[in-house]
Amino acid sequence: MTHPIDKRGILDDDIFTYRTTKDRKVFISWYGKQVITLSGAKADAFIANIANADGKDAQLIMAKATGNFKHGNEKLFKRRK
Repeated sequence: MTHPIDKRGILDDDIFTYRTTKDRKVFISWYGKQVITLSGAKADAFIANIANADGKDAQLIMAKATGNFKHGNEKLFKRRK
């Protein structure tokens, strides 16, 4: 059964990754391409939210943090890789 938020099952693959720096900045990448940098309160909130998440939950947190990834045009960008 698919998750109601991810009806197409896109988040089943690990399409998002993130890394943090010593100064608590967070870099989130989509298919290996950096799409957003979080710092300050947003970075702290992201780190707290993702600390206990894994798999699809972590992917959903990263997708929400990037914003603008629920328009259905993600396939177009993937093809341009």
